[in-house]
Amino acid sequence: MRSPAPLALSTARTPGAGRAPGGGRPGAGRRRAPGGRRLALLLASLAAALLAVLAGAAPASAHAALVDSDPKQGAVLDTAPERVVLDFSEKIGVSEDAVRVLDPSGERVDTGRLTELSSGSRARYAVKLHAGLPDGTFTVAYQVVSADSHPVAGAFTFSIGAPSKTSAVVPETEAGGGLVGFLYDVGRYVAYAGFVVLVGGAAFVLGCWPRGTRLRALQRLVVSGWAALTAATLALLLLRGAYTGSGKFADVFDLGALGDVLQTKPGAALVSRLLLLAVAALFIAVLFGAYARREDAAERRDLGFGLAIGGPVVALGLASTWALAEHASAGLQTSVAMPVDILHLLAVAAWLGGLAALLVALYRDPSVESAAVHRFSRLAFTSVVVLVGTGIYQSWRQVGTWSALADTSYGRLLLVKVGLVVVLVAVAFFSRRWTNRLPAGGEAAAQAAGKRVPAARKAEPKRTEKAVAREGGGGGKAAEGGDAPDPVRAAQLARQRAAVRVAKEKRTRDADPLRSGLRRSVLWEAGIAVVLLGVTTVLTTTEPARTEEQVAAAKSASGATSGAPVSVKLPFDTGGSNGKGTVQLDIDPGRPGANAVHVYIERPGGAPFDVPEVRLSLTLPEKNLGPIAVRPQHLAAGHWSASGVQIPMAGDWQLGVTIRTSDIDQVTVDKTVRVG
Repeated sequence: MRSPAPLALSTARTPGAGRAPGGGRPGAGRRRAPGGRRLALLLASLAAALLAVLAGAAPASAHAALVDSDPKQGAVLDTAPERVVLDFSEKIGVSEDAVRVLDPSGERVDTGRLTELSSGSRARYAVKLHAGLPDGTFTVAYQVVSADSHPVAGAFTFSIGAPSKTSAVVPETEAGGGLVGFLYDVGRYVAYAGFVVLVGGAAFVLGCWPRGTRLRALQRLVVSGWAALTAATLALLLLRGAYTGSGKFADVFDLGALGDVLQTKPGAALVSRLLLLAVAALFIAVLFGAYARREDAAERRDLGFGLAIGGPVVALGLASTWALAEHASAGLQTSVAMPVDILHLLAVAAWLGGLAALLVALYRDPSVESAAVHRFSRLAFTSVVVLVGTGIYQSWRQVGTWSALADTSYGRLLLVKVGLVVVLVAVAFFSRRWTNRLPAGGEAAAQAAGKRVPAARKAEPKRTEKAVAREGGGGGKAAEGGDAPDPVRAAQLARQRAAVRVAKEKRTRDADPLRSGLRRSVLWEAGIAVVLLGVTTVLTTTEPARTEEQVAAAKSASGATSGAPVSVKLPFDTGGSNGKGTVQLDIDPGRPGANAVHVYIERPGGAPFDVPEVRLSLTLPEKNLGPIAVRPQHLAAGHWSASGVQIPMAGDWQLGVTIRTSDIDQVTVDKTVRVG
């Protein structure tokens, strides 16, 4: 027995046009339907929740993690090395100033040229050092871009002769973080959503419901998907330089940085996407223009055949711009992973984008033929099968082991995504049950009505005005004599009658509990799909589980400590009025490298305490390293945060917190914490 298709079906019940006579909108002058308000409220709430998640999330994790180095982190050498060698988990983009080596005074002592020494699966890079280096502690800071387009930054130290005090400036923020990182993540989400709506919506109207090409609401949906993808691609292209470089919003419009971006693989992919979107604009114009207006069956069939060939080609090209520049382009089996990733993206678009188009059709058109929705159901079922197959392969490729599903951030996010897909399929099962309970009669009449709609709409304005003028009683003629009818009044009466007719049709349609249940079920499907796209976006910016386990194994083999999150709570008193409270600091993951620092300040009673200024410093006295200044950003009442705080090496760090409660009242409290 064939498994039920995982998406909602609908049977046409009420024939009628989707647009009012006289060119007016259906239901003009009526209040917005409660269902429309529910749809807008649900999607707005989900969008706000996703923005909150993106705002609170850590910056993009490194996909090319540093797994080894020579000299090793914290090493003390008898003589100066000729070069510094870095081993990454995957290849990186080589550029000038990618790796900087600084002496104890903060002066640069490397030649600035990075040489690739990769062999086999090892991604090794070296930078030569100047001769005659003095004794002391040296800092190695790197900021590179991984092969899958994500920025990677970090720092570590080594010493010659003996450790010394150093004034080298360690990067305070991780590449890919801050406002630019947040905007880049939002742009990625909008790009995914636009692609899904554009491709899935066009596939729905062309392959499942050709009559839908005349529905204004569906036209707006597909065009909105195209506009969102185009705007997001332009934004990503402008943000790319600052995202992988300085992280400053002021550098977004730096033409020099934009020129450098165009020379990279991600930049070329974004430019290619813009060119393909220009072709997609032509496809949309033909689909909703010439094809929608064709009345001759043969001409319509020939034009539809051309669109059916060109549309998949454009969709395939758009999907390739992600596969060629992100996860699939780096790591294991790239020649297999990239085609699989393209199929995965196209299946997502056909399923979720078609679902969005179906939702619009259920809310905006009085008669959706059951044959059309059954065709979409078969398309959706095929998409789910493809998603399962490609998803299993991608999960194996990025996770590798069962334990990584629970022990890594990527694995846990993947479990959340799988759970959302299961819930989505379960809700779709109930949608199918609603559909199966709908009576099957009346479809031929609905389809006949649908075929009459285009010609009727085309002739409605003139015919209606003349009819109203002949009726006379409605005010089409002047009160005295045989004056000519008023065309403005005639058009107004036509719109009013159309509104009454459409309102009556809607009341009849909404009175059916089966159809109302189906609409609610599909609405929930669309809401879950919005969240699913958000989780997918975060997943693409998270370090793969294989990489995370590889880094952990390398540290374990070298004897490095893994560290643990640090949390301390200290009382303070600035001495002024209302100057007492407690400050709690959390450092996660509490090991050398990039860390997230959260500061929570409370009043004596436990209420959040917003103070004018909070500053942090980190000092390692035994190595004369520091102080490293940290300026956290205010997130909420009593809560400050700093992401990507670089702690170069393990040790007992002296943590200083400066709290200012007024223009003249401030205090610094200290605590020694173990990192690594």
